[in-house]
Amino acid sequence: MSLYIVATPIGNLEDITFRAVRILKEVDLIAAEDTRHSGILLKHYGITTPSTSFHSHSTDAKARALAEEMRNGKSMALITDAGTPGISDPAWTLIQAALAVDVPVIPIPGPAALLAALMGSGLPMNEFVYLGFIPAKKGRQTLFESVRDETRTTVLYESPHRLTKTLSQMEPILGPDRIIVLARELTKMHETFHRGTLGALLAQAKKQPFKGEMVLVVAPENFKLNDY
Repeated sequence: MSLYIVATPIGNLEDITFRAVRILKEVDLIAAEDTRHSGILLKHYGITTPSTSFHSHSTDAKARALAEEMRNGKSMALITDAGTPGISDPAWTLIQAALAVDVPVIPIPGPAALLAALMGSGLPMNEFVYLGFIPAKKGRQTLFESVRDETRTTVLYESPHRLTKTLSQMEPILGPDRIIVLARELTKMHETFHRGTLGALLAQAKKQPFKGEMVLVVAPENFKLNDY
């Protein structure tokens, strides 16, 4: 009985470890955030393990039921739509349910969008803070004010249709000269890093809105352009 937390590709299907593929083939059941989406990956690697859905609308009762199956001897792998389970997805609920009945939780590390963005950003990586998705409505200004004085690199997730609004709200708080990197379509065909000042990125977004999955990486408050 075990719960394997398996990281899966964030775009490029080749970004999966040999160990992850083996585990997904060997377990009794795969709990997936979206079984249709995950089916593409599983079919690509010839993985025929039965799967069940486990997503943000899954109840605590389902988490307990899956944990009970593991306690009774089943092995299970937990995967998200893309990347590392538990980062901006509901994996934590199932992890807690498994631990509550003494089921071993085994991490199978791999891709994460926030780490890929950091790696390509060119900003300091020795210390960073990940703040997840920027709130859609309430709490945005408070969040941006916390980033303003941050001495570590900050990583944020944002959806493309809110990006221009977000940059417009960030500029008067962080200042137009704050260094920021927009990492877009990571590991995919159109992967792009837009590096420069917040003001320049905002001007570009207003001129031609960016598309695709994206991560914002904000430089520490004392990071200057000539440091870049």
